[in-house]
Amino acid sequence: MKLPEFSVRHPIFATMVTLMVLVLGLTSMSRLRTDLLPEIATTTLSLRAEYTGASPEVVERLITQFVEEIAASVPGVEEISSVSSEGSSVVTVNFGWGADVNSAAIDMQGALESNLRKLPDDVRPRIFKFDINQFPVVILGIASDLDPVELTSLMNEEIQVRFARVPGVAQVDIFGGYDREVRIELNPERVKALGLSLDRVLQAVANANLDLPAGRIEQGRYEVTLRAPAQFTNLDDIRNTVIEQRDGAPVTIGQVADVLDTYQDLRRLVRINHSRGIRVGIRKQPDANTVEVTQGIFAEIERVNRDYPQVKVIPVIDQGNFIERSIDNVTLSVLYGGGLAVLVLLFFLRNIRSTVVIALAIPISVIATFALIYFGGFTLNLMTLGGLALGVGMMVDGSVVVLENIFRRQDEEKESPFDAAIAGTNEVSAAIVASTLTTLVIFLPLAFVQGVAGVLFKELACVVVFSLVCALLVSLSLVPMLASRLLVS
Repeated sequence: MKLPEFSVRHPIFATMVTLMVLVLGLTSMSRLRTDLLPEIATTTLSLRAEYTGASPEVVERLITQFVEEIAASVPGVEEISSVSSEGSSVVTVNFGWGADVNSAAIDMQGALESNLRKLPDDVRPRIFKFDINQFPVVILGIASDLDPVELTSLMNEEIQVRFARVPGVAQVDIFGGYDREVRIELNPERVKALGLSLDRVLQAVANANLDLPAGRIEQGRYEVTLRAPAQFTNLDDIRNTVIEQRDGAPVTIGQVADVLDTYQDLRRLVRINHSRGIRVGIRKQPDANTVEVTQGIFAEIERVNRDYPQVKVIPVIDQGNFIERSIDNVTLSVLYGGGLAVLVLLFFLRNIRSTVVIALAIPISVIATFALIYFGGFTLNLMTLGGLALGVGMMVDGSVVVLENIFRRQDEEKESPFDAAIAGTNEVSAAIVASTLTTLVIFLPLAFVQGVAGVLFKELACVVVFSLVCALLVSLSLVPMLASRLLVS
């Protein structure tokens, strides 16, 4: 028994299967992650090294050339480029598409570790893997009338923690803050007069700012752990630190230096609404839903603005809102396309019941496609929705052919809707399958495209295939079943 005949003779079973598919599709749609584009696995590594005070020529000769030689020894490297600037070296290594970048990074790290002696002292190249998830999904501006140091302290100790607790947030980065710094400014004349060396002063400060374990005391069933805390708690502790003894009198830090409670030198300045402020970048976890994460962040922004009236948290960049607007635009295109297709069918068929039969094929095929998108491991993004929009117009082709042939057999052969639905669908089923396959073949080459373009268009092509396969099954099962019940003899 062929599929059209089985569906027509067992309408309850066909209806139940359709409802199951709809439930599965709607459940899958609610669980799909929403992103702007498909996940792109890059094949680029970046090696960065700092050599403070060195000129670009020295950096290139002592660091960049060495790192390039190490990178070239790793299998799979296709291209190496570098930039040597004052005090900094950046070497970018590109691998072939599909290469295991994580394994290459381990090999490169091992080669660097075994040859570190060839680099200047304290120079340690670091390896970075380019990841689109490193870009913040939300950037916030923090404005306040508080003292800059106090505002930075509030951000580091309280507000940053609140944003980090939002589900899906991986890291919260603060830029432009005034980090507290206790500075010891030596007086060269006093140091020279007392015959002190800089190393001796540094050693005295380091030795005085310790928190050391002092062992354990056991007595019967009890055990007490001892510590010898000697960390600085205020500026006077630093000023009273003894450097050495001279003629029985101590020489302290306060005698040869000024101890200041200040903040670190600013290397970047952030302004929010023409006033100094702080920028906060929030990054999401790789498997988190961007839209859900941003919604959680904005809910936390409202709570922070309510709990801390002395600060104002202002959204600067919201990737989630951009994704939502982009997805909404494509979704509207899908709805407009489906609606116009139904109106065109109504105009030519001039029959409400026939139009309803075909119109039902569109949403059922679309919802079933979401199930295949979910189980295919894709996300809801511009490419998958673009494929869905592309497939909507072709979803009704098979259903129109089936319904038209059922009409023809009713008109010419004088068959009942029941018999016409079975015979008419069987008559054109081979042609519909062949037509669908020829359409699917067009998208087959996209599966072999390499690089970023391949990642992007692969999902679009797969969704078109999913939608057309679902539409084919609907046209050969649900359409004849509905036609046998809804069409008038």
